[in-house]
Amino acid sequence: MEPGNHTQFSKFILLGLSQEADLQPILFGLFLSMYLITLSGNLLIILATITDSHLHTPMYFFLSNLSFCDICFTSTTVPKMLLNIQTQSKVITYEGCLAQIYFFLLFGELDTFLLSVMAYDRFMAICHPLHYTVIMNPQLCGVALLAFWILSILEPLLRALLALRLSFCMDVEIPHFFCEINQVVPLACSDTLFNVIEMHLTAGVMGVIPFSGILYSYSRIISSILRITSARGKYKAFSTCGSHLSVVFLFYGTGLGVRLSSGATHNSKASAVASVMYTVVTPMLNPFIYSLRNEDIKRALRRLFSTASSSE
Repeated sequence: MEPGNHTQFSKFILLGLSQEADLQPILFGLFLSMYLITLSGNLLIILATITDSHLHTPMYFFLSNLSFCDICFTSTTVPKMLLNIQTQSKVITYEGCLAQIYFFLLFGELDTFLLSVMAYDRFMAICHPLHYTVIMNPQLCGVALLAFWILSILEPLLRALLALRLSFCMDVEIPHFFCEINQVVPLACSDTLFNVIEMHLTAGVMGVIPFSGILYSYSRIISSILRITSARGKYKAFSTCGSHLSVVFLFYGTGLGVRLSSGATHNSKASAVASVMYTVVTPMLNPFIYSLRNEDIKRALRRLFSTASSSE
């Protein structure tokens, strides 16, 4: 079969997390619950930041976009998984698989960009408070967000186009609950050299650079906090970035854990289970982290609920 010729190939088989029939209703209920919690939690964060004028700041502007990104990130994979469980079908079309790969990469990379710019925002607020309003102005934030969207749209497009040249000789079984590029490429029966090179280069550029920016920002933040003499001042400074730092550890920690575990064990099923952490659990927990650890968000949510109850 020549590369790029897909006349003999039309679908993939997603094996999911388990093939045991007794576990399917449990998995359906569990993932449906987590998906609904993710939707409602992140939508509440978006509504709170939009309706409360006190949250019209760069930090919460990027937080609302992070919540929107998390909704899209989870929606790329979970609804299809729920549909397959409900219909007792494990099939995903070739076109659907490519679309899932593309949008999963798009929103995953956008997540990393947003987390890095939020770290930079905290760096400017704590280390350079006098210049904060000048540098983190609405125009710059808008341009930065536009740039992140453009980069997140274009890079996965290149990867999807490279995936188009791959050929698959039969209905391929993917030991995962969604089409992840790292799982799909090794299953091709054509040459995958360019795809493997691109995946490693992208992981280096799109992964390492934003994470390095986060590390640099927080190294400067910690250095500045340590120079504060009063314990109250240190607590106040750290409390402004504690929620974001927790989300960073959760996102990168689970993602790195999946990569290391899959590389060490070569167990595709274990890798699929571990992937649940950063594809489903992390977007679900983010709203709770910000609402429980952030007084501004808690006040905005109370106002939102009081307004909704008074209008009934």
